[in-house]
Amino acid sequence: MDRRNFIKTSSFGLTAAAVAGSGVVSLSSCCGKSAPVKKDVSLNISFQEGIAPGESLNEKFDYMEELGVVGFEPGGRDLAKRVQEIQDALKGRNIKVSAICAGFDGFILAEDPAEKTAFDTTMREIIAAAGQLGSTGVIMVPAFNGQLPCKPHTRETREFLVDELAKLGEYALKCGTTVILEPLNREECHYLRLVSDAAAICRDVNCEGVKCMGDFWHMKEETSDYAAFIAAGTKYLQHVHMASRGNRCMPGEDGDKDNYVDGFRALKEIGYDKYVSFECGCKGEREISVPAAVELIRSQWEQA
Repeated sequence: MDRRNFIKTSSFGLTAAAVAGSGVVSLSSCCGKSAPVKKDVSLNISFQEGIAPGESLNEKFDYMEELGVVGFEPGGRDLAKRVQEIQDALKGRNIKVSAICAGFDGFILAEDPAEKTAFDTTMREIIAAAGQLGSTGVIMVPAFNGQLPCKPHTRETREFLVDELAKLGEYALKCGTTVILEPLNREECHYLRLVSDAAAICRDVNCEGVKCMGDFWHMKEETSDYAAFIAAGTKYLQHVHMASRGNRCMPGEDGDKDNYVDGFRALKEIGYDKYVSFECGCKGEREISVPAAVELIRSQWEQA
């Protein structure tokens, strides 16, 4: 039996028809006429702490302001101890804290109770500090490949993750921030590889404190940058990471591979108003490569 006849005669076909008739974005809608581009969507560029040259936060922020960078993404490790330092350095500047990049101990899918307790404790500490800084959320990965013993990839594990995230999301809301799920590529991640899967988990958690993100480097797992971001939409997409698409360096340092227009088109169409943050290394001299990368990203955003 060929695929067409299988779909016609199976329950899958009935389910697909029901989904297509609902308000859910279907695959066919992504392949047809594009939605109108929202011309007034601005590009909010953010840097992780190691991107800008400079010895101190103030030197880094001076450099970022000259480039028109409006977001700062610090790491979560010991963030509670740095709240005052970061707040002081940001006073009077046109820069705000974007997302917080992980920094917790343990992991949420740990089978070892001590590892899970370490995650619960340190993640909540980072969430509280993120709220004090006005951050958009704390980035987390459910399980990296090297984190063992880990709960198996089963329906029961997914249900456990949804329940745990619901509790974490409610706490994040009380702190004035969110938890952001990050899908990774299969070389790095045991659990959660696609933006659509992360968005589906957010949907099932059903808490405004649980969101997801996309990372152009990890999105080599996706068949389409456009479809990945459309799948998440404005309801769930809370953050975006940038890097070159060959060696995870500055955008543009891998030549023609570094094309983000398709993904940017989706971000514009959904009216994405959060941050696009640089998480990458640098091949060349930072003083040259960083401004060039910012210029490339702005140019491709305009093309989109």
